[in-house]
Amino acid sequence: MIFPLNNEKIFLKKVVAEGVTTVLVLGEKSMWNGRRYHSLDYYLKENFGEKLYKLSLDGGMTCPNRDGKISFGGCIFCSGEGSGDFSASAKLGIDKQIEYAKSLIWEKFSGERYIAYFQAFTNTYASSEYLKELFMPVILRDDIAVLDIATRPDCLEPDKISLLSSLAKIKPVWVELGLQSSDDKTAEIINRGYRSSIYPEAVKRLHDAGVNVITHMILGLPFETKEMMLKTAKFISDSGSDGIKLQLLHILRGTELEKIYEKGEVKALREEEYIDLVCSIIEILPPEMVIHRLTGDGDKKKLIAPLWSKDKKRVLNLINHELKIRKIVQGGVDNQIVLSL
Repeated sequence: MIFPLNNEKIFLKKVVAEGVTTVLVLGEKSMWNGRRYHSLDYYLKENFGEKLYKLSLDGGMTCPNRDGKISFGGCIFCSGEGSGDFSASAKLGIDKQIEYAKSLIWEKFSGERYIAYFQAFTNTYASSEYLKELFMPVILRDDIAVLDIATRPDCLEPDKISLLSSLAKIKPVWVELGLQSSDDKTAEIINRGYRSSIYPEAVKRLHDAGVNVITHMILGLPFETKEMMLKTAKFISDSGSDGIKLQLLHILRGTELEKIYEKGEVKALREEEYIDLVCSIIEILPPEMVIHRLTGDGDKKKLIAPLWSKDKKRVLNLINHELKIRKIVQGGVDNQIVLSL
């Protein structure tokens, strides 16, 4: 078998023992242009030939755990903007939102193609007719290389899967699923509103439709242990999700989580805890899975805790340093990686 390494080809030796397929890497220790994990930057350059920036958009929807269909209030960690804190108002219309989003990054990005990211709330929680009118003009734009849609596994009815399939025939379509945790007790605590058993089914239906799946996982959810979080990472890996986003639990002003935190019922993760968790998760993720994020950006004006997360660059440097110290590469340790073969 051959696997790409720093624009070269290296040979891998497959060894099967006790039902586990292990691949011994015969060559360099790092496989993703010097990084120890399969980064989004590496994936974009390999598949699109360039770096692409995301334009955060608001499609004017809500969530079924906000409007009363399932429950009210939304997920306890979610802001009033439905995780779309960096999007312009839906009242602007999509074209103006795109131009506004471009204006925010013009100083650091000189490219001509972007990822249109419908980020706020649940972006398939509307009729398929509405969604087609929303998404089709965007995916047909010359400056959009990827259509990226954040949603929930319980908002993917057959007609919406059919629409996504037709869109994926035009350009790449990514769907981001807000799983957060595989534990159903945690799901109740955070007011997620669906059982984890429907998640792998949604991944399969999206794959059958030709859609790339990215799964969101939050580290530090109330009462979760390290073992529970590693179990979620394994659950995501086993589903066949193409990518993963790792997110530190941010406690933001104006959320239900803030109230719980102020009562002392929830603690924010310490920096060293988060770094250990991220490294341990990277070690068990399959190497073919793209890591879209190692830590997120909370709205600094709303962030209550943990305050150490404001320095994202420092956190990423510490993660990379710890990976090197522990000799971890995605899928295993130096020179021994488990692949899904």
